[in-house]
Amino acid sequence: MIPLKRPLSHPSFIFNKSNSKSLRSLIKNTRSTNETFSSPIPIFYFKFSDSTMPIFAANSSSFSRVNTHFPDSVNQPTLTSKAQTFPQIRTFCVKRTNPNAELSASNDIPIVSTVSGPIQTSQPIDAGSSMRKPISLWPGMYHSPVTNALWEARSSMFEKSFAEKDSQTELVAKTPSMSRTSIAYKFSSDYILREQYKNPWDEMRMGKLLEDLDALAGTISYKHCRKDDGATRPILLVTASVDKMVLKKPIRVDFDLKISGAVTWVGRSSMEIQMEVTQSTPDSPDPSDSVALVANFTFVACDSKTGKSAPLNQILPETEHEKLLWKEAEERNKMRKQKRVAEKKDVDNRDEDRLNTLLAEGRVFCDMPALADRDSILIRDTRHENSLMCQPQQRNIHGRIFGGFLMRKASELAFSNAYAFAGAAPCFMEVDHVDFFKPVDVGNFLRFKSCVLYTELENPMKPLINVEVVAHVTRPELRCSEVSNKFYFTFTVRPDAMKEGLKIRNVVPATEEEARRVLERMDAERSQ
Repeated sequence: MIPLKRPLSHPSFIFNKSNSKSLRSLIKNTRSTNETFSSPIPIFYFKFSDSTMPIFAANSSSFSRVNTHFPDSVNQPTLTSKAQTFPQIRTFCVKRTNPNAELSASNDIPIVSTVSGPIQTSQPIDAGSSMRKPISLWPGMYHSPVTNALWEARSSMFEKSFAEKDSQTELVAKTPSMSRTSIAYKFSSDYILREQYKNPWDEMRMGKLLEDLDALAGTISYKHCRKDDGATRPILLVTASVDKMVLKKPIRVDFDLKISGAVTWVGRSSMEIQMEVTQSTPDSPDPSDSVALVANFTFVACDSKTGKSAPLNQILPETEHEKLLWKEAEERNKMRKQKRVAEKKDVDNRDEDRLNTLLAEGRVFCDMPALADRDSILIRDTRHENSLMCQPQQRNIHGRIFGGFLMRKASELAFSNAYAFAGAAPCFMEVDHVDFFKPVDVGNFLRFKSCVLYTELENPMKPLINVEVVAHVTRPELRCSEVSNKFYFTFTVRPDAMKEGLKIRNVVPATEEEARRVLERMDAERSQ
């Protein structure tokens, strides 16, 4: 185990050479006293947990990892042999005598709603628990504190597994209330948590919220699949798609927020989970007006050994509201099946006219650019791309790249594209649809390609910008590239920008393939 070090040039690590000898002597004589020291000499704070090793030693299975905070104040307390309190140490893992032993009850992270039994009352998860958030926004926070907390809770579900003979027979019907889980974001009082979700305009980073929604939906799906004793069958649950998310009102980052969700519909090997984001503000104190966003996630179950589809516990709605949600989800499932069948058929002759109409202006751009409409622009001229290597820090508890991370990266690229296209900061409106076609693995070379697919300009004060983002898993050594995900987002522009004379251009396709994509999204929007 190697002690954590910093360069001497760091302001909190400046040594006074004239006093360094006496300081080293003092440390040497008092190492066995298990005390904390500070000094008027500008040096770092330190504490010895035993006679051989400082507590801020890193990467040890036998010592807790800590996140230290170095105050900005220049005035330091005077040197004394009396024990001082180590300033704001936050523990991230618990010291164990046996690395493989389970955490004791007293050291468990207090997340009741994801580990409690279905009979117990589900309490909201505290998104800002000091047990799992850094004291400052240092690098190394690979996911949001909510995602980390949910994964910590979900990992306990894998400690017990069904017996081999019970893996296919132990199926029961569960009520939606058994899987209901919620997260509480205390933005009004937790400055550090608020800073992690704030964008440059002091608004909510929607990509971070999408990441949390996917993580919470995953936890809810596993709660539905486990038995009352906590045992889980050897299955993998992965995000298959996300239906349309409509932002009903702006989400503010300075007021408390709550996300809750439950399983609402179950097929043979797929399930739908409805998520609801609520926030009460002075403008909407009425709870009925607090719903800011509703999202429907579809998860599919696969056998962890064979990779084939696996049966799921069925759903047993009890209340009238739960029965209504089940009926709506059943209709959406039928529409998805019809859409898959329709996509396999050739385009009808009546669509040829629509294609030609869309392509008419695009052909002018390609063949006679000097005569093209100056209020229009080709789809290909709105493209933006982003490439990244999928790192181990971005994986989920199954070892594959976390779907919420992909949604966040796609959302941020779409926002950037809309920003560059409009010439003003865009406002998030909707997630039109998300498809997960193939899993993404650690080490994959991932390329996100975005474009403004089309615009809706009927309302001059509220133009809509529809952005498509396609993720490709690229393998240069094999000279191949496969689509892993498709994302569709809708943005608008603030009314004050439109009042200042901002003008949004029309977007036109230049190829038949682009025109088909536009028609497909327009039809999907009308059907929702």
